[in-house]
Amino acid sequence: MREISFDRKSIRTRLIMAFVVTSFVPIVLVNIVSYYNTSRLVRQNVEGMTNANLEQTRVSLDVWLDSYEDILFQVYTDDDIVALVDKINAGEDVANNRQMLRKTLRGLFYTKDYVKSISVITDSGELVFYDQLTASTTRTSWMDSISMSQAELYRAISSDNKTHIIPTGDRVVFGSNSCYLFHIGHRIIDYRDVDKQCGVVLVSIDEELLEEICSTTENGLNFIVDREGNLISCANSEKVGQSIHPGEADEAEKRTVYQQIAMQTGLLGETELSIYSVHDEETGWEIIRATNQEELIRALRQQQQMMAFIIVLALCAVMLVMFSQVTRMTGSIKRVVETMRKAGKGNLTIRVMSDRTRPTEIEVIAEEFNSMMDKLKKSVETQKNAEIAALEAQINPHFLYNTLDTINWMAIDKDEYEISNMIGTLAHILRYGISDSNGVVKIKDEVEWLKQYIFLQQMKLKNSFDCHINVEPEIMGYPIHKLLLQPFIENAILHGFEGTEGPHRLEMDMGRQEKWIQIRIQDNGCGIPEETVREMNEGIFRKTDNKNHIGMENAITRIHMYYGENVDVKIESTIGKGTTVRILIPMEDVIDK
Repeated sequence: MREISFDRKSIRTRLIMAFVVTSFVPIVLVNIVSYYNTSRLVRQNVEGMTNANLEQTRVSLDVWLDSYEDILFQVYTDDDIVALVDKINAGEDVANNRQMLRKTLRGLFYTKDYVKSISVITDSGELVFYDQLTASTTRTSWMDSISMSQAELYRAISSDNKTHIIPTGDRVVFGSNSCYLFHIGHRIIDYRDVDKQCGVVLVSIDEELLEEICSTTENGLNFIVDREGNLISCANSEKVGQSIHPGEADEAEKRTVYQQIAMQTGLLGETELSIYSVHDEETGWEIIRATNQEELIRALRQQQQMMAFIIVLALCAVMLVMFSQVTRMTGSIKRVVETMRKAGKGNLTIRVMSDRTRPTEIEVIAEEFNSMMDKLKKSVETQKNAEIAALEAQINPHFLYNTLDTINWMAIDKDEYEISNMIGTLAHILRYGISDSNGVVKIKDEVEWLKQYIFLQQMKLKNSFDCHINVEPEIMGYPIHKLLLQPFIENAILHGFEGTEGPHRLEMDMGRQEKWIQIRIQDNGCGIPEETVREMNEGIFRKTDNKNHIGMENAITRIHMYYGENVDVKIESTIGKGTTVRILIPMEDVIDK
């Protein structure tokens, strides 16, 4: 026996070592390699995705600015506008021509969102505009927000035939309205004499357009800086329109400033940010993206934790399988013998669990043992059922129904119709309650049975209480478990009205409340102490004043047994004013009609 035990231990040890070598080591190596590969790929892709985002933003910026240049083109090439500007320059009926020019500009104003003002500066120095922010006709809302005077602005734009972009200036404030504006301008061209100086036109655009193009995300912030270092657009920043660095600053200085600007917005936290940028040739602007590397680090850390968890879980699974298999192979005979010993002590329900890994001979013994135990149990149950049947025959419900029926006819013969009604009601109540007492019926059947039960109680108590039952017709067809509400009714009648003077009143309402069946049972009886109500709502039922509330406890337990924890039963009571029981049964837990 010692030699066999030694061999068995030797096999067990070798199996454990084989499992460790073939499962533990490969799992650890695979997960370590996978983690480092994932980290490398994530870092490689972040820069590519960021640059792609910036390039897409740059293209969107050019497309949007081109669309606003169309408005500019309509103004500086319009013959009617050129004619009006010429008249103003010549001093002809200046007031009327100014008004007509302003009306023309107003007609173009609403062709594009984010346009706040369209202005024309004539060669003679007249300023004609339509401005959304101000009702003035002599001074625009934005002229004071830029660093150039009207004359300087005219000279800069009229010097060539290019579109000029005037960067965002100070915040424009008029009453409760405020915004940042940038402007695009072009000289007015008379194609009959292209060299003639007529004037210039400027379209003022809300900086919110640039914020929308930049589309700030949770872990990234886009903003725009021009070649002189002015902040053109940045969400949630008070430095828009200001110079944030000298135009000749080196890349290291710029990155430091850009990090400070991004952190000051409060949109990306206060951790160190990574800065990426792309240059837009058309505008000369630089589009910058600041990203929160903490998000990447957090994601990598979560990936590492997940992999560690998977490793531990896999190893636990391997160890569980390993010990399960080894124990099963070395302990099959012992389990069969232990099962037989328990059966010999009188446990007729025990069986040897099927295990195909056992040797065939032991498996045959286990199957024969199980077959013998099945036959023995069946024999015992047959004898037990016979004894129960004999007892039931002594109290056969049919005998009780027939006897009640006989008494009923005797009462009718004696013209005792009240007694007859009570006996008939009692027979129906007994038949309803005894037949499949845990079954499911429609609400209308349960309510009808409750009415008959209450009728008997009223007769018994000499009509000492009134009862009103109100059920919404739409739920009459829904099913409910039998005898579910009777204990609450009985508790109100027998305990609620006890020791109190009338008139006594019992009410029951049933209806649908969204996805719930709502039931309310209320009496105006003696009530229950506040502390007892609190304990009952917490599931604690104590005996108080010779009342053990066992009926309420059993009823609530039964409701939870049928409908699970989603059901809600709440008891409310006030001493001397009565008790209310509210029951909510989720509709999804109710069987379909």
